Amino acid sequence: MARIQTDKDKSRKEVILRAAAHLFHKKGYKSASMRDLASQVGVEAASLYNHIRSKTELLHDICFNTANLYWEHLHEIEKSKASPIEKIEKLIRFHIRQIIEHYEEVYVTDREWKHLEEPYLTNYRNQRRDYRKSLAAIIQEGIDTGYVQFIDASTAVLIILHAITGVESWHRSYQKIDATELENNMVTIFINGLKK
Repeated sequence: MARIQTDKDKSRKEVILRAAAHLFHKKGYKSASMRDLASQVGVEAASLYNHIRSKTELLHDICFNTANLYWEHLHEIEKSKASPIEKIEKLIRFHIRQIIEHYEEVYVTDREWKHLEEPYLTNYRNQRRDYRKSLAAIIQEGIDTGYVQFIDASTAVLIILHAITGVESWHRSYQKIDATELENNMVTIFINGLKK
């Protein structure tokens, strides 16, 4: 029987999750089957159940693993002694790097989370809302301390996050600028637009 091929840095579960993110991105969560996933990792479908319980579990793990990374980074930034504008820049850079380096996981987390089952769906929806509120609070801190011009912080968060999601078109481009150049250009546009 074939075994799931791993490298020394990844467990079989991690390999399956990565393959699931690729498949959910390519076909959509609803259209992707466990047979498709088994084929992608090179095993029989029944063998997958030695490592996971269900397709639902895969979506849950992709969404919450990614969300937890964002929360951990946000908490580090909140505790730092950086100025509000520096905090905003660090958060923007983190978001851009995630969508550049972990595109399929971020895509699935952003687009397919609506297929989570309860109680996880409500939990995830609340986490998304609270995360955006926390980002808005940092921008509001920048406004209150004179680093950021007077704008609606929630609108700024919405615009920034949607613009970063647009990096998916960079992934599809045949002729594209270097990832670092893309990141620096986006940060310049955002930060110059926010600075007082």
